[in-house]
Amino acid sequence: MSSLEPSAAVLAAFGAQAPPEPLGGGQEKAWRSGEIVLKPLDMPEAGLAWQAELFATLTADGFRIALPLRATDGSLVVEGWCGWEALDGRHEDGRWREIIGVGERLHAALRGVPRPHFLDERTDRWAIGDRVAWGDLPAAEFAHVKHVPRLVAAMLPLEAPSQLVHGDLTGNVLFAEGLAPAIIDFVPYWRPTAYAAAIVVADALVWEGADESLLDAVAHLDDFPQYLLRALVFRAVTDRLFRIDEPLRPDGADPYLPAVDLACRIAA
Repeated sequence: MSSLEPSAAVLAAFGAQAPPEPLGGGQEKAWRSGEIVLKPLDMPEAGLAWQAELFATLTADGFRIALPLRATDGSLVVEGWCGWEALDGRHEDGRWREIIGVGERLHAALRGVPRPHFLDERTDRWAIGDRVAWGDLPAAEFAHVKHVPRLVAAMLPLEAPSQLVHGDLTGNVLFAEGLAPAIIDFVPYWRPTAYAAAIVVADALVWEGADESLLDAVAHLDDFPQYLLRALVFRAVTDRLFRIDEPLRPDGADPYLPAVDLACRIAA
């Protein structure tokens, strides 16, 4: 858990009155004070302002979404911290079909939103992994990443339209009894909507113990095997960039290998 705690000035600026408590999950840097979640800004400030404007007008049909909060002086960022509406619920392993469904409802609501310019300015490891997956960066430069050459060799061109999608739904959908699922930590990408579903499937296969039966949840998506190949490249490259000084995992301890075997088999 991060030792970094929001200061009294940050708490006061966002009107947070309860003692802050650390929240698990994600990068473990978020704190909750009453109905407010505070966390260090992890995106360009222009991106946060864009989210605040977008979410204020978004029609949430069948889902809830966490809104950025403004401080008492109207600013979105105070001492490097931003505030978010706290939503009831928790992540629950195994609810991948529902996560895919709520993602589809979110993406239907986002259809027609223009592409934000700041996506081109992202240089984080997730953005690099995504660009490799879609050929915006040469896969040959990442041939040292385990599984990437094999996954790329199985790829075929895709012609589906792109739009704004949440590219990290798996751990960022919360469930609470009697309430619509809540979506937090929106991570924007400009890709086909099936890619977002494929990332959920990839995460479930690699990290959360899902099996091949989960493919039934995406049987309605055209060319899904091709999206799954790209989702696995995205995650594999990003994972490797975070572990750049560590040795490659041997096959017997490689959580990606079964998912890669499956993806290549169904794409053949």
